[in-house]
Amino acid sequence: LRQGESDAILPGDRLRLMAKKKTTSATSETAQPPAGKGKIVKQMAVIDGELLSLLNRRAEFAQQSDSNLAAVQIDLATENSGPLSERAVQNIFREIASGCRELEKSLRVAYLGPEYTYSHLAAIHRFGQSAELVAVGTIAAVFEQVESGHAEFGIVPIENSTDGRISDTLVRLAKSPSKICGEVPLRIHHYLLGRCKLNGVRKVYSKPQALSQCRNWLAKHLPQATLHELASTTEAAVRAGKEEGAAAVASRQAAANYELDVLAAEIEDDPHNRTRFAVIGREPAAATGDDKTPILIEVDHRPGALADVLNVFKRKSLNMTWIESFPIPGAPGRYLFFVELQGHQSDLRVRRAISLLENKTQRLEILGSYPRAEPVGA
Repeated sequence: LRQGESDAILPGDRLRLMAKKKTTSATSETAQPPAGKGKIVKQMAVIDGELLSLLNRRAEFAQQSDSNLAAVQIDLATENSGPLSERAVQNIFREIASGCRELEKSLRVAYLGPEYTYSHLAAIHRFGQSAELVAVGTIAAVFEQVESGHAEFGIVPIENSTDGRISDTLVRLAKSPSKICGEVPLRIHHYLLGRCKLNGVRKVYSKPQALSQCRNWLAKHLPQATLHELASTTEAAVRAGKEEGAAAVASRQAAANYELDVLAAEIEDDPHNRTRFAVIGREPAAATGDDKTPILIEVDHRPGALADVLNVFKRKSLNMTWIESFPIPGAPGRYLFFVELQGHQSDLRVRRAISLLENKTQRLEILGSYPRAEPVGA
């Protein structure tokens, strides 16, 4: 660094520069191939020591920062020259951020369990494994954990690209004080797991959504098998491990955890299949410049009422990224509309649109704001 520049550099930028300096130094030292395996092991030990030193320096910066900066992950995927894959780099830095976050306090996160379900994988992708991840039995229980203060955050599925909305989540959002403060768009790859041969499968277990997302593959490749719905993909994996001629549709991680063979990989009918999970907390996330804001609307029961609402978004040049209608419990024929907008609730255009909507709706609630997230792999 040139003299006088260091104070203008943020902690993340400082660490990036230090890492590049270390990389340049290590490259120059190891330009010539080592003489033997013993030397390779010694070089790796030296590098591991340097990594540990840098990790602890990052942790010191995290302790000096607020909770948002403590958890920041430097996106090095675009600078990665290999041989580590982009996914490996993302996983490593996610766990670094998770470990630094743990210095401040043990973060408790509720998710729809049990372990090794896709909700569990989404929680790991978002918070890392240093967080205290708490499995609960229902989507309602996730909200209750957050509302009672027993968990700082919760992870709930909100929509699937094949099956659409997750009604239980929308119903809870309609009456919960919790706010959506993040999202995890998770690519969903289903695996057929078991301890028999593929042609020996007579029963296939999984949760209804997973079976639905693989129905064409199952009909084509296992026409002789009967399909059985269970509460979770994890329960399906347990059954497949105990019953002769049984298989489960579940995650690759479930195969490893329950010692099952992968009979067929990526059997989902839609290769772009993904489930979007909402991160719920007690406060919306801060604005980043690339955000979404979900709102809940109830309109008058008259012709053109919904069109009047949608016209506000057009007038304020606000793009809708998602819209869903769902019936109001106990009120036949009446509906709530869940609308997701590009922008943060603190943005001027969004605030002006909300102000106009207040005069055109019977009910209007801002359900949070959060940064747009890129899809991650299960």
